[in-house]
Amino acid sequence: MAATERSSARGGMMDRSPVQLVATLVGATFLLVGILGFIPGITTNLYDGLKFAGNDGDAELLGLFKVSVLHNIVHLLFGVVGLAMARTWSSARTYLIGGGIIYLALWLLGLIGGADWIPANDADDWLHFLLGAGMIALGFLTGRDRNRTAAATT
Repeated sequence: MAATERSSARGGMMDRSPVQLVATLVGATFLLVGILGFIPGITTNLYDGLKFAGNDGDAELLGLFKVSVLHNIVHLLFGVVGLAMARTWSSARTYLIGGGIIYLALWLLGLIGGADWIPANDADDWLHFLLGAGMIALGFLTGRDRNRTAAATT
């Protein structure tokens, strides 16, 4: 078996399309953010202000973004899902575009109300907007030509 076939069979990072690489990076970032939300010093008021859910806690990631236990768990799960969906071109693209739509919906809920089950402030709301728009743009830009990407890797 040739070296390129072996690396392809193992699913090496070099054999992944751009959309898969970006989905992997986004998923890993969400996983990291979920972990950081539980680390004292990186998250302020962790011991007294971290509530399970809702907007009444005062724990903040980096002293800026409100978090809760549920919020951190959602970030962890969103990261794991991203890493799993990065395995194929179509699921990686779906993760980025679908996840972006979810984050735009969270942004709208933050602006008009209705997302009291997640802690959010203005910084969270605008981060959700940037994440949503960025993920959708990355999904379309890096996943726009599947055939050309497949031809380039063979």
